[in-house]
Amino acid sequence: MAGMHEGGASGAQASEGESRTSGPEKRGILTRARSSFLAWMVGEPVQAAGKTSDELAADRTAMAAARTLMAADRTLMAWLRTSLSMLSFGFTIYKVLQAFQQGGGILPKSDTPRNVGLFLAGMGTVAIIMGTIEYWQTLRELRQFREIRLARPPFVMALIMSVTGMTLFFSIIMRIF
Repeated sequence: MAGMHEGGASGAQASEGESRTSGPEKRGILTRARSSFLAWMVGEPVQAAGKTSDELAADRTAMAAARTLMAADRTLMAWLRTSLSMLSFGFTIYKVLQAFQQGGGILPKSDTPRNVGLFLAGMGTVAIIMGTIEYWQTLRELRQFREIRLARPPFVMALIMSVTGMTLFFSIIMRIF
């Protein structure tokens, strides 16, 4: 029985050994995996299969331009949010103070609602125009590296908001609303 047990164990080892990678091949795979992992941890660039260094550099430049474009979009949207807040708050303050004054409330000056509304609407309009100009300059610089269409949604919204802000500003001056 002892012999049978030994034979059975060696037979099991033989069948396992056939399915496994041999010693030198196994060490080669582990070495490559270890070096790839360490390169990844350290942040070293890994050479893509079949690409030259010039192709990799072109890929990196294209990806950097795409990241910069997305960052410019986010920045313009932040300008939009800020200016929209100032525009809406300026118009709201203008209308609330105007209603307060018409209801018999006393304000330091008779043109206080108009002045406060103009200040906030003007700041919102200036903010969106500044953001739009900054975005336009960024797009112009990025067009050196990549074809970028100008009818991008953030840019279109910024132009619409700029026109709306100027309209609101002048409507407060002329007391249209």
